[in-house]
Amino acid sequence: MKSTSVVFIVTEGRRSMDIYSRKLAEHLDVPKLYTDIYEKAARKFGISFLSLEAFKVFFYDLKFLLKLRDHNTIFHFPNQHLGRYAHLLGKPYIITVHDIIRYFDLKGYGPYIQKPNFRDKVYLKLDYRGVKKATKIIAVSNTTKQDIVKHLGVPESSVAVVYEGVDHDLFRPVEHRLMSHPYVLFVGSEQPRKNLKALLKAFAILKRRSGLGRLKLVKVGSPGNEAFRRETLKVIKELGLVEDVVFTGYIAEEDLPVYYSGALCFVLPSLYEGFGLPVLEAMACGCPVIVSEIPSLVEVADNAALKVNPVDEVEIADTIHEVATNSELREELIARGFSRAKMFSWEKAAHETSKVYSEVERLVEAGVGEELVAEHRDLNAEAVSYNT
Repeated sequence: MKSTSVVFIVTEGRRSMDIYSRKLAEHLDVPKLYTDIYEKAARKFGISFLSLEAFKVFFYDLKFLLKLRDHNTIFHFPNQHLGRYAHLLGKPYIITVHDIIRYFDLKGYGPYIQKPNFRDKVYLKLDYRGVKKATKIIAVSNTTKQDIVKHLGVPESSVAVVYEGVDHDLFRPVEHRLMSHPYVLFVGSEQPRKNLKALLKAFAILKRRSGLGRLKLVKVGSPGNEAFRRETLKVIKELGLVEDVVFTGYIAEEDLPVYYSGALCFVLPSLYEGFGLPVLEAMACGCPVIVSEIPSLVEVADNAALKVNPVDEVEIADTIHEVATNSELREELIARGFSRAKMFSWEKAAHETSKVYSEVERLVEAGVGEELVAEHRDLNAEAVSYNT
């Protein structure tokens, strides 16, 4: 995908928004600036403004901002938490917004993740100020677009929807199996919005039913923080599921297809998602999918998944039981899932992103910061590396 006046920032890390930037970068033929600044910032959520760590982060931030200011170009920031740098540049930029979950926590609607402290609030306000001031916003779903428009007061015309993709070379059915017992799969963190507690309660109901005694719940992914894991373990103990829940910890992306392919079904009972990429990954691997009936997951899954009320543990248990005992339903969900997943690719995402680049270029060439792209016209598509 060719563009002549945009630099795409690639965040190095293993979080979902890092995966987005890395996968998209592989299919965008534009100069790229690699950085680990987001990884460093994300690890410091919750620290005190007066701590040594906070001072270190401030200098990382300053160094990164000065690096950006060296480039007289249009930057595409790959997630909303880079808005804190973007709006200080004084030049046109593009920013991708995956969700506004932290905004909801900032406003006290949650916590969907965790309650922000004073320092967090300052940074989050800068993030969303950066989103509002973007020349163009890319939202990863129509649901996220509507959230941006409704809660941040951004005009609809300023937001383009570009869906995330699936790496179909990687996410496909595989024959290898890691476990001999049947299992229900959950992939994600243990943040409150992920609603793992409801799934655990549903699983406890399910285990009491005849014929499913061997069933396990496999939880893939890091907890998010130690407090989340402590709460999860507390619930597991209270429900008597200590021997029935398997924690894998972080799993490298290339190993995930094995877990998806071997699962009885994949369940994502989230209370809030901006997109829900694991839904498509599971479908691409031939795994039946159950999701909560929230707007973003309904949008992404369409008719290829079963929908449940995320706060009704009995309904979740009944739906898993139906998938476990009805082979025809399983085959139908698998077929629909394959068809749905094929509609999403990183090639398509890059193509649609390039259209946004062209639109912003036209705006700049029409006089909105025309002088800002002069330097970049001499750049080629080679990567620039920046690590703090």
